[in-house]
This record gives sequence, C-alpha cells and structure tokens, in this order.
Amino acid sequence: MTQYCTYILFSDVTGKYYVGQTEDFEKRINKHNSGFVTSTKNGVPWKIIKIIPCENRTLAILLEQKIKKRGIRRYIEDNFGA
Repeated sequence: MTQYCTYILFSDVTGKYYVGQTEDFEKRINKHNSGFVTSTKNGVPWKIIKIIPCENRTLAILLEQKIKKRGIRRYIEDNFGA
C-alpha cells in the first residue's frame, strides 16, 4: 500500500526550505538530491526536516498548500516548536 505524504526539506547551501508532496518519498528525495528537480537543484543536498503522512493525495496537496500559505518556517515553528 502506498502512503502519500507532505514533506519539508532544508538546504544549508541556500538557507531555504522546500515543501512538497508525494506517494514515494524515497524516490522523490533522491530526485531532489540528484539535481533532477528544477526548483531544488541549486540547494543540493537537501535535509529532511519533517515527513507528514497523509491518508490520500488530496489531503497531501491541501496540507502542502496550507504550509506554503502560512510560510514554511512559520509553520514549523507553530507546529513543531523549532
């Protein structure tokens, strides 16, 4: 059974966060760190900050949008106390 998730990454190179969603996190993080994702290729290597399991793709997308709207750094501080 596949498990959708929303994930938050951080790049020490750029000092920026990235949020996305996928059903195959291992494959997706490998793409990010191999430079195959245009929006993240300048931040390699990416560190995993948080993986949030979701029941389905719709919920994963909604959570991704919610995090982006709030601001990734602010969302992390509000929800995980970082």
